[in-house]
Amino acid sequence: MTDPKFLAVDTSADLEEGAPAADRVISGAPRFRTWNVEEQPGGLYAGVWEATPGKWAVSYDEWEYCHILSGVSVIAEDGGEARTVRAGDSFVLRPGFKGTWEVLETTRKEYVIRL
Repeated sequence: MTDPKFLAVDTSADLEEGAPAADRVISGAPRFRTWNVEEQPGGLYAGVWEATPGKWAVSYDEWEYCHILSGVSVIAEDGGEARTVRAGDSFVLRPGFKGTWEVLETTRKEYVIRL
């Protein structure tokens, strides 16, 4: 039997800091912090991600389940509707999704990614 992994900011998890590629940034100076709690062969990842205000272009090659823990963001698909997400919202981004992610208030989410 294996112990469950809880998706919470855990100081024992490796903290990764970063930002979107400069050519993807549309406005602001967003910064990311990621605590990857689980990583499995075959491309399964789970953890907690946080971003500061700004807007950037996104393009997904993977499937991602997201659950917003705090903050407010706007996710807009190219040629589609913009959706505001906040604490308590859950959604799936599928491979092929292209658009923008705009953080209005520092946003923290739990994620599960499958490549």
